[in-house]
Amino acid sequence: MPIDTGTARVERDPDHPDRVTLHVNGVPSSALDLEDPGFLAFEYMQQMAAVLAGMPDGPLRVLHLGAAGCAFARHVEHERPDSRQLGVDVDARLLELVRSWFALPRSPRLRLRADDAGHALASLAPGSFDVVVRDVFAGDRTPDHLADDAFAAAAHRVLRPGGVLLANCADRPPLSLARRETATLAEAFGPDAAADGRLGVVAEHAVLKGRRYGNVVLVAVRAVPDDARDGSGEDAADEVDLHDAGLARRLRSLPVPARLLVGGELRKFTGA
Repeated sequence: MPIDTGTARVERDPDHPDRVTLHVNGVPSSALDLEDPGFLAFEYMQQMAAVLAGMPDGPLRVLHLGAAGCAFARHVEHERPDSRQLGVDVDARLLELVRSWFALPRSPRLRLRADDAGHALASLAPGSFDVVVRDVFAGDRTPDHLADDAFAAAAHRVLRPGGVLLANCADRPPLSLARRETATLAEAFGPDAAADGRLGVVAEHAVLKGRRYGNVVLVAVRAVPDDARDGSGEDAADEVDLHDAGLARRLRSLPVPARLLVGGELRKFTGA
């Protein structure tokens, strides 16, 4: 089907007729199971879901930059009913088609907006989301204006304290893009982000070792201010700690095991 930015094609899995892949300009952009909204086929989305599983139970406010077929939004609604989500994609016609093709949560549970991701992010109120997911590509890489210091600052601004940024960075050896953007996020999310377990990198072992092209998930958590901590001096219950052993265990248990870099390993990965 023609869309504003080119063409969209839906291809069924011959072995699983209910599973489909949405191709945008020939690139697989979303994979869905029409009967199972919780299904995630892409490994990097499974990694993102493992991070979200460590957040407090209940609905979330989630911003999806690069909505495509809304596979991750369907998963969030399945796992956390009554979440409030906003999906942003630059292609208005594509959003119309995925609404008609797939069983997506209706507004206000999932609103869809045709807009440039950076422009949409700048228009949103401070502290208005629990999670920001960036999954935007031009060809095989993230557009520069969605991976720079201005984007990192804007994402930090729209997250509530304790909120989580999940950024999909596709990269190839020696992972220069992922290393550079991790350093950029460290600047925006605070000098203690890495030491405090609020900054991390997730990917398959072979990708982290620089053996092949692949997806790297960058995770950054907005700090909870000291005056929002409870009387025992512990962080508020809704702040994710990437040092948590449970998260590392969930990532290792995925169909394609993934590794989480935090603390000293993260600093070594980022380098200078």
